[in-house]
Amino acid sequence: MKLSAKEFKSLPNKAITLLGMSGVGKTTLANKLDRAQWFHYSGDYRIGTKYLEEPILDNIKAKAMKIDFLADLLRTDSIYICSNITVNNLEPVSTFLGKVGNEELGGLELQEFKRRQFLHRQAEIYAMLDVPEFIGKAKNIYGYPNFLNDAGGSLCELCEPEVYEVLSEHTLILYIRADDEHEQTLCERAVSHPKPLYFQEEFLDKHLAVFLEEKNISSINEVVPDEFGSWVFPKLLEHRKPLYESIADQYGYTVSLHDIQKVRDEKDFIDLIAQAIKNN
Repeated sequence: MKLSAKEFKSLPNKAITLLGMSGVGKTTLANKLDRAQWFHYSGDYRIGTKYLEEPILDNIKAKAMKIDFLADLLRTDSIYICSNITVNNLEPVSTFLGKVGNEELGGLELQEFKRRQFLHRQAEIYAMLDVPEFIGKAKNIYGYPNFLNDAGGSLCELCEPEVYEVLSEHTLILYIRADDEHEQTLCERAVSHPKPLYFQEEFLDKHLAVFLEEKNISSINEVVPDEFGSWVFPKLLEHRKPLYESIADQYGYTVSLHDIQKVRDEKDFIDLIAQAIKNN
């Protein structure tokens, strides 16, 4: 959605897509906006509750079936399993995505890891293509005048022009660019608390090979999942930055994390976007 600052500010119903690395503050920003005025659409929540719901539950059940006590109860339908995914608790999605490496250390063998990566990519595409429908639902069913799409950090990895074109047609895409200091913080967090990540397959194959060579490891099963996650994160960050910038240049606008952190309320948010449009 390309328009002038004046046109944007005069829109009675605003729809924004937030783009940027996980941890850059998209959800924190969303929580500063009036919940009565803004419908908060979480791409990851939609992924977990719609498109990956069954694979997530299958993964949990497979783990439970390894415990005799739970296996007997599941076989006899004496218990059922569900995941309690919320906008602020997406752990079931992360748990399903998993980490590549030694299975005894909680990792996944490479073929299974890639299968889950593929499923996640497809789910993210579908979740983003659902945005126009949910803009309509937010307004016509729930009565929200404005819409905020909190997109996942891996949106830039999809390389699906249709997704970006749909989002650009129906929302204003706003890229939150982290500064060097915050990037360092994200990298430190990846070392202390490594999380499951989505990779383009070519990127994964290339960096797994480098990691194995550097660590003098001959097999994926020797990889410590958290160690690879910490090692690869800075490289993934550098890989994603030009992808984010390309999307913003072609379809949207860019604001700095420093400016986002100054936002206190809806007025500050709208003013910041208007300034970003003027600076474009």
